[in-house]
Amino acid sequence: MKQRITTGIIAGVLFLGFCMLGGPWYHGLVLLMALIGYYEFVKMTGVKPFSGVALIGYAGIISIVFPWEMVWEVRPLSLFQVTWIVMLLLMTVSVVTKNRLPIHTIAMLFIGVFYIGTGFYYIAESRHLQHGLFWTFLLLGSIWASDAGAYFVGKWIGKNKLWPSISPNKTVEGALGGIAIAVVTSVVFALVSDGLISWPRAIVIGIACAVVGQMGDLIQSAYKRVYNIKDSGNLLPGHGGILDRCDSWIVVFPFVHILMLLPY
Repeated sequence: MKQRITTGIIAGVLFLGFCMLGGPWYHGLVLLMALIGYYEFVKMTGVKPFSGVALIGYAGIISIVFPWEMVWEVRPLSLFQVTWIVMLLLMTVSVVTKNRLPIHTIAMLFIGVFYIGTGFYYIAESRHLQHGLFWTFLLLGSIWASDAGAYFVGKWIGKNKLWPSISPNKTVEGALGGIAIAVVTSVVFALVSDGLISWPRAIVIGIACAVVGQMGDLIQSAYKRVYNIKDSGNLLPGHGGILDRCDSWIVVFPFVHILMLLPY
């Protein structure tokens, strides 16, 4: 537990420090995290993490997350175009190798590019919005509040298992506690926002962060069970890998943007 707390504090301070710097510093860190996350994902599937097919995935991650607008003011390819090209290249590998890399493995590698690339793309882009630091802190604060609330409420009064076949330690009471504390956190952000966001919208965002964030956690647990691994990596002692720590982030940030929940 001591190692977990120490790692959490150091990693949190480092990430928030880069977030406050913003610009290419923050975007560069997010891109690095995305690449490490994809490395963990590829390794989990049993594919060599620096094989030719994996390099296609890394190229896809870079194409999606890279801050093109800071360099050329416009993206050379849209998100849809990049993902379609990556899909074609990966499926071509299955043909060229005569199914030595079967289609289900290719499909997983493609899912990883889209799932991880899109998630970290929106994490980076949130910071570039007007008042981006506030929006990023609002979403992260609500996610972290949900995680903490679910853990402590579950430990305190948790009795009914939420989804024991996927994550045996999570409880219904913990999940509800996480939602409640995430909502309280988001409303506090609204109260100190000087009118940037209304409290009813903050409630919706808090619920979204908690519910979708907990689903992101369950998604991560589900595919780790398929591959019979405990953690996606060991980069963060006591916490696992990048995907273990960002499993909620990479579904919450796209969800909030796609549903246009932020008032920008």
